[in-house]
Amino acid sequence: MGTCKQTIEHLYQYLDRELSAEERLEVQHHLDHCPPCRDHFRFEENVLSIIGQRCRQTSAPTELRDRVRKMCREA
Repeated sequence: MGTCKQTIEHLYQYLDRELSAEERLEVQHHLDHCPPCRDHFRFEENVLSIIGQRCRQTSAPTELRDRVRKMCREA
C-alpha cells in the first residue's frame, strides 16, 4: 500500500478496522508521510463521525424494530 491509490482504496477498511495489523501499519505509514492522503483520511473520518452522531440521535420506528427482531428470531 505504498501508493496513494492503494491507500485510498483501503481507507474505509482502515477506518472500520478491517485490515490486518500489517496492512494497518502500511496505511498509517503512508498517511504519516503524505499530506494529501492524510487530508482525505481526515475528511472521510469526519464524515463517518457526523453520520454516527446523527444516527444515534434518531431511533428507528417501533414497528421497524419489532419486524427486525421477529426476522432475527425466525432466521
